[in-house]
Amino acid sequence: MAVRPITVIGHKALHSPTKKVKEITDEVRTLVADMFETMEAADGVGLAANQVGSRLRIFVYDCPISAEENARGVVVNPVLERLGTPGPLHDEEDGEGCLSVPGEWFPLARHPRARVTGTDLDGNEVVLEGSGLFARCLQHETDHLDGYLYVDRLTGPIKTEAREAVKDRGWAADGVLKWDPTTTEAKDV
Repeated sequence: MAVRPITVIGHKALHSPTKKVKEITDEVRTLVADMFETMEAADGVGLAANQVGSRLRIFVYDCPISAEENARGVVVNPVLERLGTPGPLHDEEDGEGCLSVPGEWFPLARHPRARVTGTDLDGNEVVLEGSGLFARCLQHETDHLDGYLYVDRLTGPIKTEAREAVKDRGWAADGVLKWDPTTTEAKDV
């Protein structure tokens, strides 16, 4: 297993839909193992394959669902169903961050519940349903695989604030930055 560099906002891979996995190969299993290691090194709760340079439709997660329990796993070829209607935006409760927009946190109203279906690495059906942070995680990671970052969904003054933050960090250049979660440094690649 290896920690892979994480692609930063502005890289075209983050704005392109991923490709359906047709076969689970040793390469796919290695990718998933590396994704878990990378997510852990970056202290994340989810990670999509395109965040580490793969075009495959896969995400991993290790997300708190209660004070005592985490949901952890992998979903291959996920399909998302958003459940319920997003409520009014609460700046503190609805804050969201992203390993591809490191160090930034902005409020984003999400659907209160979500369901994802797909398969695991053995071809077994996976059905995940959650609320709260887990619903946010499922929506966030599936968005990545569809070519969207959470900052793409921001509106109004919050969107302007996010654009300025990205510009201030120098992430506007297309495809030139990744960061290494073992050193927390952005670098040209």
